[in-house]
Amino acid sequence: MSIQIPRGTQDILPGQSEIWQYIESKARDLSRRYQYSEIRTPLFEHTELFLRGVGDTTDIVQKEMYTFQDRGGRDLTLRPEGTAPVVRSYVENKMFGLPNQPVKLFYFAQMFRYERPQAGRYRQFVQFGVEALGSSDPAIDAEVISLVMNLYKELGLRKIKLVINSLGDKDSRTAHREALMAHFSPMIHEFCSDCQNRLEKNPMRILDCKKDREHELMKTAPSILEYLNNESAAYFDKVKQYLTDLDIQFVVDPTLVRGLDYYNHTAFEIMSDAEGFGAITTLCGGGRYNGLVEELGGPETPGIGFGLSIERLISALAAENITLPVDTQLDCYFVAMGDAAKDYTVKLTQALRLQGFSADRDYQNRKVKAQFKAADRLNAKFVAVLGDDELLENKISVKNMTTGEQTSVSLDSFVEEFSRLQA
Repeated sequence: MSIQIPRGTQDILPGQSEIWQYIESKARDLSRRYQYSEIRTPLFEHTELFLRGVGDTTDIVQKEMYTFQDRGGRDLTLRPEGTAPVVRSYVENKMFGLPNQPVKLFYFAQMFRYERPQAGRYRQFVQFGVEALGSSDPAIDAEVISLVMNLYKELGLRKIKLVINSLGDKDSRTAHREALMAHFSPMIHEFCSDCQNRLEKNPMRILDCKKDREHELMKTAPSILEYLNNESAAYFDKVKQYLTDLDIQFVVDPTLVRGLDYYNHTAFEIMSDAEGFGAITTLCGGGRYNGLVEELGGPETPGIGFGLSIERLISALAAENITLPVDTQLDCYFVAMGDAAKDYTVKLTQALRLQGFSADRDYQNRKVKAQFKAADRLNAKFVAVLGDDELLENKISVKNMTTGEQTSVSLDSFVEEFSRLQA
């Protein structure tokens, strides 16, 4: 019996992997322009990191983590999200002491969550994320949001919507918490068990419940915006001002609650409005997490970031019928006729590769016609044809597959002549 791929995972095959590489290169280039540097953290961390850093009332911790004990009896968890590991590394490596502040980081990382697989959502998935640590300037909130909005724009997405909210500072959240508890307590028995557990621990998370979203009390729940103190309201106003200055359109949604406990002040999501994208429209989520660094043993340090699923991004591109300009052309394919010529193309293929060109040759002992067909399938720009007779004459024929023009060049200067033809 053949072994199948585990449920909720996927193989990214040639033809698809080039799309991933294109997206990753765009994200890396954009991160460079915004001065974010790459960080790579372990695939697994101590489970306590996510219990403390993500929050024990979250779905991630309660239902979705892949947790195991290693042979030494240590509790470890496959990384379910990117922020807590980055902050752990920030504290452990004392990046708060670096001369250049804030510390601006980005990552590409595999995540693991045990949830029901569906279109664009997997149990193993890849996130691109950024984290900016060390600044409480609302301008950096706008910068982080503009980075991801520009990524979507440069990839061609148009049917997207930015939704923002403020979760306020600690005092604002405390006042809102009390109002939510008073609002939901009388009828909490009508809500799901998750909401009942959240009432005392983190009542704001009730607003994020998918099961009870249509309950009447959800529609009349107190808005966090009504409980923002002057400082939190002024901060949110500044974020909105900067987004407006950057020509970034947004919608304020006072019911927006991110699914992780560490968020405060700015919270945001980016959603797809493309027809046929699916019921779950969220592409990206992020926000500010002042206090998380202290929770993980570091000094008082503000932070903000986001995470987006590459799989969801690719689904959004498909929903808008966007084809990325992925370059899969081969620079040169060698067609050989005769044993001596076949042997010689081994050296020629390597010579082109060492000069930065993509090159290939036949390894199946195919006839000449089949070799030309292989060149077509590989979308070769040029085909270099070498026979035993041409080898004796120290010449090789190079054909431009677009124009059909054919040029005979000396084998001694083949690499130089090929470079000229490519220019």
